[in-house]
Amino acid sequence: MKRAILFAAVVAFAAPAFAADGTEHKVPAGFDKVFADMFKSAEGEWADRLKQDETLATCTAWRNNPPKAEVAKIEVREKANVVLPPDGNVMGDWKKGEKIAQFGKGGQFSDAPGTARGGNCYACHQLATSEVSYGTIGPSLTNYGKDRKFEAEANKAAYAKIYNAQSVSACSLMPRFGHNKFLTIDQVKDVTAYLMSPDSPVNK
Repeated sequence: MKRAILFAAVVAFAAPAFAADGTEHKVPAGFDKVFADMFKSAEGEWADRLKQDETLATCTAWRNNPPKAEVAKIEVREKANVVLPPDGNVMGDWKKGEKIAQFGKGGQFSDAPGTARGGNCYACHQLATSEVSYGTIGPSLTNYGKDRKFEAEANKAAYAKIYNAQSVSACSLMPRFGHNKFLTIDQVKDVTAYLMSPDSPVNK
């Protein structure tokens, strides 16, 4: 319940908003304190989640619609934060990636410490064409690798997007899975393979 309230509050205050002339987007001064006061009982990891880094602070201030100069700063900064696997190979095991994409546990108030974490990708995207239930917050990713001709550079781009979506699209609603260490590098590799492998159901 607490997690749901936190998410709803973030969406309500961080969603894009436009003034009549289309120029003013900023969140009112003092919002961060008001928001933090709503969760005074949060402890440990949950308390840390209320502390925004420079990128999130910028996105919040501009309600996810910053001016072009700020967009450029965010994407340059976040690209520098993408950590590639030590061997440079961004492709893991697509079968493991499929399980991660379908798994929604881990990192919630209701989860026991040490619960394995999944990406819960189907909450926002369609991936395999056989799936009958999926979210539409994000675009359909069916044929993702096929559409990009399974090229090596496309593999790296997909890895970067999963690791840190802000490096590709400033103020993206997609979590920064690798950057925030919600998923491990190996898990990010596996999800990349699920998107990009010719053998993956995503590309069938």
